[in-house]
Amino acid sequence: MSKQTEANGVEKLVKEYQPQLKSFIRKRVSNKEDAEDILQDVFYQLINAVGNTVNPIEQMAAWLYRVTRNTIINKTRKKKEEEFPISGYDEEGSILKDFSEILFNDDNPTPETEYLRSLVWQELELALSELPSEQREIFELTEIEGLPVKEISEATGIQVNTLLSRKHYAVKSLRKRLEGLYKDIIYY
Repeated sequence: MSKQTEANGVEKLVKEYQPQLKSFIRKRVSNKEDAEDILQDVFYQLINAVGNTVNPIEQMAAWLYRVTRNTIINKTRKKKEEEFPISGYDEEGSILKDFSEILFNDDNPTPETEYLRSLVWQELELALSELPSEQREIFELTEIEGLPVKEISEATGIQVNTLLSRKHYAVKSLRKRLEGLYKDIIYY
């Protein structure tokens, strides 16, 4: 493939996937500048990978989302190293973000991370079961299944503000409930 054809293909992919990836990143990264950096890193990796004839990309969307997820995780790790000492309450939901990294990061599983993952899942399931059903449902739909609040509102007929309020109380309750486990994991 010629360099011009390759460049046109990458440009087309960037135009096609940029809005979706930007939305995916913004749901997981609170800082707009970090989100832009991550998106740029993903497309840089795409440019480097497109010309690779040894390992061609077979499923572009899956590849892009995997690279995006890994880039988010790497950026989060790097940022945490820079922010030492760790404070679990810098921003709302930070405990849940740390737990989600343990729950969903499959990069290099070790017996320790597998154990922590099972422990966190057990505690999270127990904590979720203690929430009122409305709070539990909105938390699971947005945080575990990744559905947008607006989409849930349209499907259920419940106002967005009501759903956000329920989620806020769920996060607040889960934060309090999982605080001990969080400290044990972070400071062990």
